Amino acid sequence: MASPDGFDEAFFASSASDWRKSLGRGDFSARELLAAVWARILERNPRINALAAYDHEAALRQAEEADRLYARGAVRALEGLPITIKDSFETAGLLTTCGAESLAGHLPSADADAVARLRAAGAVIVAKSNVPRLTGDFQTHNALYGVTCNPWDLARTPGGSSGGAAAAVSVGMSAFDLSSDLGGSIRWPAQACGLFGLKPSWGRISLAGHIPPLPSVRLKYPPDLAVAGPLARSAGDLDLVLSLAASTPAPAPRKTRAQDLKLALWLDEAFAPVDREVEAGVRLAAAAFREAGAQVVVTAPPFAFTEAFEVYAMLSFAIGFAGASVEERARFADQAKDFDADDLSFPALRARAARMDAATFSRLMERRAALNVALAGFFEDFDAILCPPAPCAAFAHDLAPDLFARRLATSAGALPYYDLLKWASLASLAFLPAVVAPVALTSQGLPTGVQIICARDADRTAVALAGMIEQATGGFRAPR
Repeated sequence: MASPDGFDEAFFASSASDWRKSLGRGDFSARELLAAVWARILERNPRINALAAYDHEAALRQAEEADRLYARGAVRALEGLPITIKDSFETAGLLTTCGAESLAGHLPSADADAVARLRAAGAVIVAKSNVPRLTGDFQTHNALYGVTCNPWDLARTPGGSSGGAAAAVSVGMSAFDLSSDLGGSIRWPAQACGLFGLKPSWGRISLAGHIPPLPSVRLKYPPDLAVAGPLARSAGDLDLVLSLAASTPAPAPRKTRAQDLKLALWLDEAFAPVDREVEAGVRLAAAAFREAGAQVVVTAPPFAFTEAFEVYAMLSFAIGFAGASVEERARFADQAKDFDADDLSFPALRARAARMDAATFSRLMERRAALNVALAGFFEDFDAILCPPAPCAAFAHDLAPDLFARRLATSAGALPYYDLLKWASLASLAFLPAVVAPVALTSQGLPTGVQIICARDADRTAVALAGMIEQATGGFRAPR
């Protein structure tokens, strides 16, 4: 058996699937693997601060049980794999705060549905990964656990809200992480940290037991726009987690050969500019598909990006106001009079969302339905859309209290902070699956990726395309 000292850098950069195969071969025990990962946490986490709560003794008991099952030959799909869970999912007996001081002592009695599925498959839950307060930022920081740093450059953010997850997985402190995404919270950290991230079709993986909403609120139906999904070091790991965490199975990939694919390359949008090095990464992915025999067409779905984003942003801001006080909502709604009706700035959209009435909501739903019909027709001709995950690579920590005042430094100029929502909004609005796959490094040595959007329920097609990119460009690179 290997000792913890025998686990080298190549091992910690390898996939969860490879870790599981090694366990199955008896290369090491589940307890030895946990010891190696725990030593990794003690070595790396003080610098990047990716993890929140943890219970080493409970994880050790889980690993020991896994070894007993291996000895009996009664193992499950994830038996003995040490994983992290985003601190927005409730975990039985393990502190779940979602970065909020009001939840500092919240110790759930039961797992969130998706967590329970992974635990039932044999995963060993080692720790919770850090989040911004109530998942409300594109960077990861809160008053309880502090600021999480990007392993590629500690002066930069790993993204958010699944920033702790991305940082932990990228340095091998976890086999994979169960995360969540409403406006790019899986996809943006995947780009920032050079990982594979899956935003499944809406409803594919249950969000029951996720915060927000607060634990005192139990929704009858899943929240609009939001999904649960994995961050991992390989496309195969995304498929593995999807198969185990999904409430309803995802259909097999529609196509598995690049020669059979027709892909849309969507880049040139004046409303949603991106840094030239991010653009270069997307173009590199498109070139890799062409080289493999796919047909790649420069085109876009038949609707205005501005309209799709306006509908998404209004809904997203309205969801954010669901937990606000009457006074707070009224204060923002009063600001709507200061903006023109066609103003698409983020403060204007937030103000209009705060004063949304039933008639406005109904019109938004009609517009959304029309956009979804247009996208469904588009996917009759195209297998996927290739586009940017976000307008920039990882940027320097910026914790200025006014999010609207923050700016993203790009070759396209200083962009509004909330531009991080734009390319992420398309799949979220239409309930579509989207995968981010790492592609290249910038001139500053930071990872960039490509977002692959597919038709609704074609989750495994998106994952399969990410696997093709992985083969063509080398896939995950460990932070230097």
